[in-house]
Amino acid sequence: MSTTPTLNGQVIGQAHYATRALLDRAVAPLGLAFEQVIALNVLADGAVERARLVHRLTTTLKIDEPAVHEVIAHLVDADLMRVDDGAAEPQVRLTDAGHATQRRVGAAVADITTRLYGDIPTDEARVVAQVLTLVTQRANAELAALPA
Repeated sequence: MSTTPTLNGQVIGQAHYATRALLDRAVAPLGLAFEQVIALNVLADGAVERARLVHRLTTTLKIDEPAVHEVIAHLVDADLMRVDDGAAEPQVRLTDAGHATQRRVGAAVADITTRLYGDIPTDEARVVAQVLTLVTQRANAELAALPA
């Protein structure tokens, strides 16, 4: 007899880690780590200020700035991203190879998404997304209130 699981951090975490494991396996042949995939996705629509990318990754991934700078350095060394220091605020952008890699990542994500979520009714998926967004907002608010 199966019981309906209770919505809690454990259930959410298990879904996250199972999904992330699929993504990690899909991008491993590209030589990418999860944090690098997120950085590529942030830059998919065009250049952003380096400080904005750092802020986005620290707040999204809950990692510190030195870790983000390592992600950026690795992507620059791999010729997937470049830093344009000519502006008042340094800009980061994908190279042609970075765009091609990001498209491959996007295709892998779309494939995983279709397999995992494709048959979930739209109304149910919408409710789950709303609940998870609310939980994320609450957790972020609590993190922001904690001393550094």
